[in-house]
Amino acid sequence: QVQLVESGGGLVQPGGSLTPSCAGPGSTFSTLRMDWVRQAPGKGLEWVPEISGSGGTTDYADFVKGRFTISRDNAKNILYLQMNNLKPEDTADYYCAILGQRRDADSWSFRGRGTQVTISS
Repeated sequence: QVQLVESGGGLVQPGGSLTPSCAGPGSTFSTLRMDWVRQAPGKGLEWVPEISGSGGTTDYADFVKGRFTISRDNAKNILYLQMNNLKPEDTADYYCAILGQRRDADSWSFRGRGTQVTISS
């Protein structure tokens, strides 16, 4: 079993920033490709970005390119999602996850309980 624990969500105004984080498993964290997925109210899971185990390769959904940055600190076993220029449509529960298929949010094998992000004025 892989335990993932998200934190750092909250309420911000449009145009604001947040940086949720995710604590990952100890000994294996640096070997894992990690993703963030989100679920807006009443909608399905949506893939956001991924990062390779080393952190050297990243990939982003088009709707967050230029606004969000995924990163990781393998020494601390922490995954980050820096979110800038937030929009009301970014409102969702955000989950760190391990996906079975790249870019397929529904293929998750492990994910945390999520952190809520609300964008509202």
